[in-house]
Amino acid sequence: MGGTIRGGEIMKRTTLTKSMAVAMTAAMVVGLTACGSAKEEKQITTQNIQPEQVAAEASVTDNALEATTDVSGTITMAGSTSMEKLANAVAESFMAKYPNVTVTAEFTGSSAGIESVLAGSVNIGNASRALKDSEKESGAVENIVAIDGIAVVTDSANAVADLTKEQLVSIYTGQTTNWSELGGVDSAIVVVGREAGSGTRGAFEELLEIEDQCTYANELDSTGAVMAKVSSTPGAIGYVSLDVIDETVKAFSLEGVEATAENIKAGNYFLSRPFVMATKGEIAEQDAAVQELFNYLSSEEGKEVIKAVGLITVD
Repeated sequence: MGGTIRGGEIMKRTTLTKSMAVAMTAAMVVGLTACGSAKEEKQITTQNIQPEQVAAEASVTDNALEATTDVSGTITMAGSTSMEKLANAVAESFMAKYPNVTVTAEFTGSSAGIESVLAGSVNIGNASRALKDSEKESGAVENIVAIDGIAVVTDSANAVADLTKEQLVSIYTGQTTNWSELGGVDSAIVVVGREAGSGTRGAFEELLEIEDQCTYANELDSTGAVMAKVSSTPGAIGYVSLDVIDETVKAFSLEGVEATAENIKAGNYFLSRPFVMATKGEIAEQDAAVQELFNYLSSEEGKEVIKAVGLITVD
């Protein structure tokens, strides 16, 4: 099935234990469609989960348990910080289903993740962009597991609500520098973006065809840092993954189209990108645990996890 799912520095490391995964089952597996939205990231806790609830969910049926204990091993992932929510959610629910598998994830940036999988130091390289030809030529296989929209955000007090593609290009290339030029108040535009090597930045600049032309006031090293900077800076503009949008910022509509999953699926919103879980060689060439993870991602259960973190499934 390899490739049939369409298609450096370490900032943070998350190691997810199997005990955590079992405890998360009641919240993640049963209530996936209520776990989150594109505009809200909810914290899942086990404080109020009763032992009998956990036991019930961990052993749905004897047959189901038997079907999941024959896969074992360790799966290692590294890459995009924008894919952190997806990677963690998938790891938690997968380990709950496959208790003999341990999944670990590092969030090092898209390019670093692809370098790691090509070097053989991880099983999966997470990239929040399409793979480059050079990466494919080196043996990386592009397995698209979800679609993410890139939202353009500003501080909540900004009177400007919609931007055209031309205006967005003009802002990020330094030609338009004041919101009054776009129908807003007389206020300087503070251009915020991601660091070089970020998959979000690469996808954003490529989609607008402005690679190596941007003029940034701030280049930040994570999605969270961009959100914090924009929300606290009058006149700021930045770009982030659709799934992290919350009430601290305002998302622009682009060409009159709001940044929603429905609009992205319909092809009406021009800033969207793939979430890739790259492998070195085809999926069929990977070990059994890795192959089973991709089977899980393409299943209905896996698609519910993808939807629960605000992303769009690949049909």
